[in-house]
Amino acid sequence: MITFRHSFDRNFKLPRLNTFLNPYSYLIARKSPELFNKFNIYPDGIALVVFLRLFLLYKCERQSFDMTSLARVVFESAEQQGKSVYLIGTEDRYIIEAVSNISHMYSNLNICGFRNGFFYDQNDRSEALNDIYVMSPDIVVVGMGTPAQEQFLYDLWRIGWRGIGFTCGGFFHQSAKSLDYYPCWMDKLHLRWLYRIFDEPKLFKRYAFQYPRFIWYFTLDCISCYLQNR
Repeated sequence: MITFRHSFDRNFKLPRLNTFLNPYSYLIARKSPELFNKFNIYPDGIALVVFLRLFLLYKCERQSFDMTSLARVVFESAEQQGKSVYLIGTEDRYIIEAVSNISHMYSNLNICGFRNGFFYDQNDRSEALNDIYVMSPDIVVVGMGTPAQEQFLYDLWRIGWRGIGFTCGGFFHQSAKSLDYYPCWMDKLHLRWLYRIFDEPKLFKRYAFQYPRFIWYFTLDCISCYLQNR
């Protein structure tokens, strides 16, 4: 059973790897517990929060790497504390726009480097890992989708980098349009999922078919966890 956290150390006192799971990525994570157990995992999405509270009586809040949640905290804290940040993910055109928007909002944030999240081959991926390791940023944010982003951060950790890492899913793609991606009223009503379908219609299939699968498998996992702990 995946173990979730519900708090974040904004002082970056401990080096750690952080990722975020929603109902869709939970289905992926449960197949690779050996990888995801290396991470501090936060519940992303109101549906997952509701089910955690309902099945496990687990008091938690939604935590996501976007500007309605932890991204704002991370960038503000990094700017105040003079931490260097490296951003990697999405396509060139989107990461460039995202970095421009982030730099505009956080003018004193030290973005020491960035690049797209696609690799020509394994050598290109290895060079990206080595470049980041040599640069040694305090914070690395990776947006490649699950589980590629988790594997990249863990491989970076394995070669000796010891900063703090975050996965961010589609944050860079969204931030290329605007850092305030979600309309305020939809955020307050927890309708972010509905706005994402409106903005990216291809996601309808994910919500329509994968979320019901999540309910089934999450229920089975909770029952299994309960029986093991009896």
